[in-house]
Amino acid sequence: MESADPRRPESRFDTFRDRLRQLYHGRSPTALRFRLAVTIVDLLIIAFFIATPVLRDASTFLWIDYSVAVIVALEIAARFLASSNMLRLLRQPAVILDLFILVTLLAPQWLENFGFLRILRLWSLSQKGVIWAQLRRTPYRDWENVARALINILTFLFVVTGFVFTFFFREAGGLAGYVDALYFTVATVTTTGFGDITLPGTAGKLTSIIVMIVGISLFVKLAQALVRPNKVTFPCPECALQRHELDAVYCKACGHKLKIPDDSD
Repeated sequence: MESADPRRPESRFDTFRDRLRQLYHGRSPTALRFRLAVTIVDLLIIAFFIATPVLRDASTFLWIDYSVAVIVALEIAARFLASSNMLRLLRQPAVILDLFILVTLLAPQWLENFGFLRILRLWSLSQKGVIWAQLRRTPYRDWENVARALINILTFLFVVTGFVFTFFFREAGGLAGYVDALYFTVATVTTTGFGDITLPGTAGKLTSIIVMIVGISLFVKLAQALVRPNKVTFPCPECALQRHELDAVYCKACGHKLKIPDDSD
């Protein structure tokens, strides 16, 4: 008697997951276009997060907020379905952050004091390889370190601005209050110290100290990225060191011989 075939036919759900894996992890033109489209949507969502303090009193705010929540939830679900190891994905900081952002979107009135943390999604976006993979294919690939440092400082500026607005300038409200918070943040981070806008009380002084220390550190990193000699991104086959001198023949970490492509060839 013939034995039955142990393989079961692929279900529609399995086919759907395979399709998502190809879109999120594949290298086809369709997959690249899909990930770039997701990145553009992410940037629009981040723009909404930045503008949230100004839009909060608008009659349509909750509709926009819940619409963004649906988009974020669908994107997170798609990433989980496309993953071959959901538990490992769940432990990633960027995913934990996105889940927290989703909670603040679903309960904007209960968690409005934590809404400024949504802007951390800009940092989460910078962890996606599709942005840097595309940049490395352009003549501007040497600016990757500068772009990463710039994203870090922008994320810090807007997170601090949101925090300062939420806890110190909310009474002023609207665009004027947000601009005051941004003005204070930039003046403090750059140690300009005009002194025309200050945060009251002990909490305000402690906030100013933290902003100055962390902010100046990020600015130093940005300055280093701007003046540091250009290097090429090429993973060493032996130790996986990413950055090498433009004319490197051997890896400075392990001594393995490199074969860095020359664009002039």
